[in-house]
Parts: sequence; structure tokens; C-alpha cells
Amino acid sequence: MAVLAVWALARRRRAAGAEPGWARRSALAEVGTLYGTAPWVWMILLPGVDPGGPRRRVNLVPLHDVAEIVAAGPPATAAAQIVGNMLVFAALGFLLPVRFAAFASVWRVLALGAACSVLVEAAQYALRLDRVSSVDDVLLNAGGAALAALAARRWWRRA
Repeated sequence: MAVLAVWALARRRRAAGAEPGWARRSALAEVGTLYGTAPWVWMILLPGVDPGGPRRRVNLVPLHDVAEIVAAGPPATAAAQIVGNMLVFAALGFLLPVRFAAFASVWRVLALGAACSVLVEAAQYALRLDRVSSVDDVLLNAGGAALAALAARRWWRRA
């Protein structure tokens, strides 16, 4: 489905007069951002064991949850949790500067990743999904977006 979406979007842009290379690249960046981010956000917004229950858990102490994860389980579990959180907005961080010159800044991508993460954490809280809304998730999500942006720096769109 993603390949078909990239092909159709690029074809439409070429028909409208866009340069073929840019038409493909921009279509790939847009579809990749969506397909690389939406599944993670969907997973984060899945309900826990007792959705709709009276408990709402919030942790606003930076690195508290990360320390608990590292101390509580095997290193592979801790690494999976940390890396998983860093991948949530990695596609957004990697591909948005490729598509839009306005995001060709690590600081802008970091800010966008943090803003998107705050929205997701607030949604978890507001929807009573029986999940912990944590500042550590915001830090890891935003950090992952920024690191992905750095990895894509050579392909950034210039104004």
C-alpha cells in the first residue's frame, strides 16, 4: 500500500510539472513519515489492563522511569524499552527535514518531537488508557526524533 501511495503521489506531482527526482523524494518522505510514525502512535494509544478505570498515573520526574526499567529487568528488556521509545518519532525526525526545508534544524525537529510526544502522553492520560504518562517518554521520543534528523542531515532540503 505504501509503495502504491508513493508511486501515485509522485506521478501526480510529475504531471503537475514537478521535477521527477523531487516528486519521488517528496512523496517517499511524506508517505514514509506517515507509515513510520502511525503504527508506533497506535501502539502507544492501545489501552492497558484496566482502561477507563479511576487510576491515572503520571510521572514528571526526569529519568525516574528509565532508572526503574534498567534496575528491574534484564538488560535486553531495558534496551528494548528505551530503543522502542526512541523509535516512536524517528521516521518523523528523519523524513520531515528531507521534505520540508523549514524543519532542516535539529532543534526544530527536537521541539516537534517533544510537542508530538506531549500530545500523545496527554491523550493517554485524558483517555484513561491505564498507561503511565511519563516525562521520560517525552525525552526519549524527542531524542529519537533529533538523532534520526542528524542521521538524515545529508539529505535535508535546503531553501
